[in-house]
Amino acid sequence: MSVEITGAEITVRCLQEEGVNCIFGYPGGAVLFLYDELFKQDKVRHILVRHEQAAVHAADGYARSSNKVGVALVTSGPGLTNAVTGIATAYMDSIPMVIISGQVPTGAIGLDAFQEVDTVGITRPCVKHNFLVKHVTELADTIKKAFYIASTGRPGPVLVDIPKDITQHKTEFVYPDKVTMRSYNPVVKGHVRQIKKAAELILSAKRPVIYAGGGVILSDAAAQLTELTQWLNFPCTNTLMGLGGYPATDRQSMGMLGMHGTYEANMAMQYCDVLIAVGARFDDRVIGNPKHFSNENRKIIHIDIDPSSISKRVKVDVPIVGNVPDVLKELISLLKAGKKKSDQGALKDWWEQIEVWRARDCLKYDRESKIIKPQMVVEQLYKVTKGNAFVTSDVGQHQMWAAQFYKFDKPRRWVNSGGLGTMGFGLPAAMGVQFANPKDKVACITGEASIQMCIQELSTCKQYNLPLKIINLNNRYMGMVRQWQEFFHGNRYAESYMNALPDFVRLAESYGHVGMKIEKPEDVEGALKEAFRLKDQLVFMDFITDQTENVFPMVPGGKGLSEMILV
Repeated sequence: MSVEITGAEITVRCLQEEGVNCIFGYPGGAVLFLYDELFKQDKVRHILVRHEQAAVHAADGYARSSNKVGVALVTSGPGLTNAVTGIATAYMDSIPMVIISGQVPTGAIGLDAFQEVDTVGITRPCVKHNFLVKHVTELADTIKKAFYIASTGRPGPVLVDIPKDITQHKTEFVYPDKVTMRSYNPVVKGHVRQIKKAAELILSAKRPVIYAGGGVILSDAAAQLTELTQWLNFPCTNTLMGLGGYPATDRQSMGMLGMHGTYEANMAMQYCDVLIAVGARFDDRVIGNPKHFSNENRKIIHIDIDPSSISKRVKVDVPIVGNVPDVLKELISLLKAGKKKSDQGALKDWWEQIEVWRARDCLKYDRESKIIKPQMVVEQLYKVTKGNAFVTSDVGQHQMWAAQFYKFDKPRRWVNSGGLGTMGFGLPAAMGVQFANPKDKVACITGEASIQMCIQELSTCKQYNLPLKIINLNNRYMGMVRQWQEFFHGNRYAESYMNALPDFVRLAESYGHVGMKIEKPEDVEGALKEAFRLKDQLVFMDFITDQTENVFPMVPGGKGLSEMILV
């Protein structure tokens, strides 16, 4: 005799079947039956955040740092609308996530019921897919599909909207072993002929560049990328989202490219003759204006799981649709089987040119300053953690300095909002990273403007004893806004000055954490060492930094990569 259980219990059982051990959420009326079922079991741990935006950011950080699907649970109405910023953040960066949202009872949908919004309509532009569950018998199949869609092909957030009455209705629980969807069959293997074309083009290259993006991280292709790059002896540059996909300390790494990329990376991109794009999307912050992208004629190979990303902004010559590690394995095998390499004399000349560009030392700053330079704080963080920390960031100048000066040698160690550029991301994302990696060091690099957007999550950190280290690069400005106002708006600092800041040390202490204020360059290293000695406590370090410091290099909007401002 079959046993029927409620939709709420089915939902929790589905999470258990998917191996979910941690979800982030905030309760409300439409999801109380779900919370009741979570309370009755101990396989899926629920983390209570203080705002729904933080729930989704935390699930995001969990997913990015663990290669698991992040899960968030929010209630209807404002619970959902509060979560939209986090959902859009995950969507822009292709993060695998399932968001379960409560909805008003089925019969009340469309009647402007209390705490009702059109969840499917609101989230449609910023999810990979969404579902409204209309019958309890659909629930298990729908959740199985959600996890499958979120984690396959080009990953992304999938939302499941569950009306309250569905969580009360009963049916027999059967969880599908697999999913078959006629309309969704992502390609995994690259086309053999296209891979052969790519190999021939690579062997003909005289000035090659490998340009690697976030797809390398998301598909766990760092090992294959490193093998290909080192076997070919080609220079490699990574996007903001791709940092750690190739070891930053290796000689062949040119660092990050783009608006705030290194001089050598940007110049190599402009003057190469063969460009191998791997898991990257030719974003506007990466290549600038497409009309000015390239100072020389060149051929482009583009490897990506998502066919819609290929030739979207820049026309490519050899498109290869497929899962990045699978394609790279086949490409490496083909190249090695031929026992032939590209023109080594031309490659030697190309490396000599790159070293001339690298000698410009485009990331130099005043190391003798009597005021703390933000770059120095990040360098000291790298030194104190020996490059082994997980680092999250918010968005702005501090994000760029983190990307430039913390040398990521491993994938999934750098967690930031790239596509949407979401202030408030850093702290809740760090929480998710810490839950996914409880024994590792986790640092959040932030600014005094960004940190205040989700600062209430210091309460969550206290509840769960998260030993995060917060590095607040405090220049009393919305730094990146001020930089653009200085360069392009005649030094008119309209609303970018933060003249009502809290005492961050006392604020951190009021939440039960340790606070430090650091005002002298000579105290930076010692403060960081002391903070990491406090292994079981969250430490908020408020570094008072130079208000006038700008991020260089900088490519102005609408310009080409070779049109950099260097000082």
